[in-house]
Amino acid sequence: MPSAFSGFPGSQMIRQEIASRISAVFNDRSRGERPIQPQTDALFPPDSIVRQVHGDVVAMTVGGLSALLLQMLHPAVLAGVWDHSNFREDMHGRLRRTARFIAVTTYAHRHDGLAAIARVRAIHERIDGMLPNGTAYFASDPALLAWVHLTETSSFLQAWRRFANPGMKQAERDRYFAEMARIGHMLGADPVPMSEHEARRQINRTRGVLRNDERSSEVCRLLLAQQSAFPGGSMTRELLTRSAVDLLPFWARRMHGLSSSGPAFPLIGAATYGAAETIRWAFRSS
Repeated sequence: MPSAFSGFPGSQMIRQEIASRISAVFNDRSRGERPIQPQTDALFPPDSIVRQVHGDVVAMTVGGLSALLLQMLHPAVLAGVWDHSNFREDMHGRLRRTARFIAVTTYAHRHDGLAAIARVRAIHERIDGMLPNGTAYFASDPALLAWVHLTETSSFLQAWRRFANPGMKQAERDRYFAEMARIGHMLGADPVPMSEHEARRQINRTRGVLRNDERSSEVCRLLLAQQSAFPGGSMTRELLTRSAVDLLPFWARRMHGLSSSGPAFPLIGAATYGAAETIRWAFRSS
């Protein structure tokens, strides 16, 4: 589908401007970061489903926000972020670092991807603490890592289907989970789903331990209220966060005290799809 800008005089300048501004969202230029260039010897080969899914900026952003809202319902996952992160002062920085980790492990040279995973594992080994009820938690706990992996893969794939490839076949969806299982295992997660069906079952098994409290409500508020670094400012922020909330299972929205877009759902979805198409157009042509 062509962008609304296609064919207009100066469209190449528009493409370059959009691509440059989006690149700045995910790469900290003050630290010399540049966009990750896809390599043939990455952890995932060029024909992988993972490369397709992770290459879509809008779907990954919406899916990432939705995944974080799900993750924060797990008391121990929330505690690790709450006790050992500066997300409240630098939410955008945390999201940017997460996005870069995904980009490196998906597209960069294999040794760079493995090094990034080793750094994350080393950080997890140093993080532990106590829940408000006195229960000890460890960030290296395979079950906690499994919840993080599960929410990310499920949300990324769901956003990809909604805003990029609605006709994605079941075999391709299962292949995405099977391919991503490699990263989950290397990070120490267990269990790791190998198919969409397994992912759904794992989510349902975990629902019993999920909780919403003052801290998860604060994280939710910060996520949904953060200023958008995307072009379009507050309008773009509202569109992306609304889409992320709509992506959540109904029970997760209810736990967070959030509501779906209701009658506006088709309009929100269409607008987000249009934004995704515009960005895809800009990066294809710039």
